[in-house]
Amino acid sequence: MATVLLELEGIESGYGKKTVLQGVALRVHEAEVVTVLGHNGAGKSTTLKTILGLLPARSGQVRFAGKPWANGDPADNVRRGMALVPQGRGVFPDLTVIENLMLGAYTRRDPPATEARLREVIELFPLLAERRSQRAGTLSGGEQQMLAVGMALMPRPRLMMMDEPSIGLAPVLVQRVLETVRQINRRFGTAIILVEQNIKTALGVADRAYVMKSGRVVLERPAGELLAARDSWWELY
Repeated sequence: MATVLLELEGIESGYGKKTVLQGVALRVHEAEVVTVLGHNGAGKSTTLKTILGLLPARSGQVRFAGKPWANGDPADNVRRGMALVPQGRGVFPDLTVIENLMLGAYTRRDPPATEARLREVIELFPLLAERRSQRAGTLSGGEQQMLAVGMALMPRPRLMMMDEPSIGLAPVLVQRVLETVRQINRRFGTAIILVEQNIKTALGVADRAYVMKSGRVVLERPAGELLAARDSWWELY
């Protein structure tokens, strides 16, 4: 069994006085792809924000690489090896592709290693090399999503969280973006949490899956098992 990289136990979190997460527990092993499924409002994005420290955990514990969560400071958690590709892509539209990628490496202080990582990311996304001097805001939706993923990869994260990467994309681009998840996992050994509405595609690239409803985890199974029996469980949640 692979080493547990991330573990959540009894996490409660929310916005202001509103509690969204109610005792959430999940785990991610080293180099594992985990998908988190659920209808709108189930708490999927809130879970990712709490892991990174954008939202404080009101109770429970997050452990990453065997150590407790670092005071809810997102910058510290990025330095420890977490990365988030937010919903809506989150690129800097007035900066070029290369400038965006280099900003993704802002926590690194090793220029040769950063340049080497840049070459790896460009090799993974050759289209970004062709657009290297183009402003990010002029890219297509699919190209912006590639750039957002590339930015998250620049600091060499051990865990990358992707929040609805297929949203707003044409079906052919959805498949391409989610195939990238497996490429990243296999090439770099990066563990991935994938939050997705596209159930079939998400289960097709994941190792395990969690299903959330009303701020709770209600189901956890191997992804292949849930994919094979999708019609028998999804509508229940």
